[in-house]
Amino acid sequence: MFDFYQVARLEYNKKVISRLIGSPNRGCMLLAATIVFLALVRSRRFQLAIGTQYKWELLESNLIWLIGGGLLAIGIILVISSFFALGFYGTYLGDYFGILMEEKVTSFPFNIVSDPMYVGSVLEHLGIALQSASPTGLLLTTILAIMYIIAMQFEGPFTTEIYAQKALEESKKNK
Repeated sequence: MFDFYQVARLEYNKKVISRLIGSPNRGCMLLAATIVFLALVRSRRFQLAIGTQYKWELLESNLIWLIGGGLLAIGIILVISSFFALGFYGTYLGDYFGILMEEKVTSFPFNIVSDPMYVGSVLEHLGIALQSASPTGLLLTTILAIMYIIAMQFEGPFTTEIYAQKALEESKKNK
C-alpha cells in the first residue's frame, strides 16, 4: 500500500518533493495526481471484486438497495463538500508542503463530522456494496474503514501540530 502520509511527512521534514519538482505547489499537485490515480485504481479494483463474487441473498431487497443508495449519496455529499470547503491544496495535503490555510475549516461538513472525506469514502463504498448485495464489498469496505481509522490517528495530530507551529511563529512575529 502506498502511504501518502509518510511521503507527505518526508516532504514536510525534508522538502524532497518540492526540491525535485521545483516548488511546493507543483509538488503538492504531483502528490494529488498520484492520490487521484491510485483512488481510481482502487475504485476500479473494488468494482471488479464485487462484480465477480457471489451476491448475498439476504441483501437482495429493495429496502437494502435504497439504504445503499442513501449511504452512497451521503458519502458523495461529504466528499464533494469537503473538497469545496478545503480547496485543492487543503484536500491534497498542501499543509505538509507549507501551503497552509488561514484557519481551520469548521463549516459544513466539518461541523457534522471531523473527517468527512474518510467517512464519506467509507459510506460510498458501503452503499455500493449494499446495492450490489456483495459480502466481498462489505469485507473490503470494512478493511478500508480500518485503514482510514489508522490514518486518522496519524494525520489529525500531525496537522494540528503543523498549525500550532504556524500559530507559534505568528505570535513570535507579532511581538
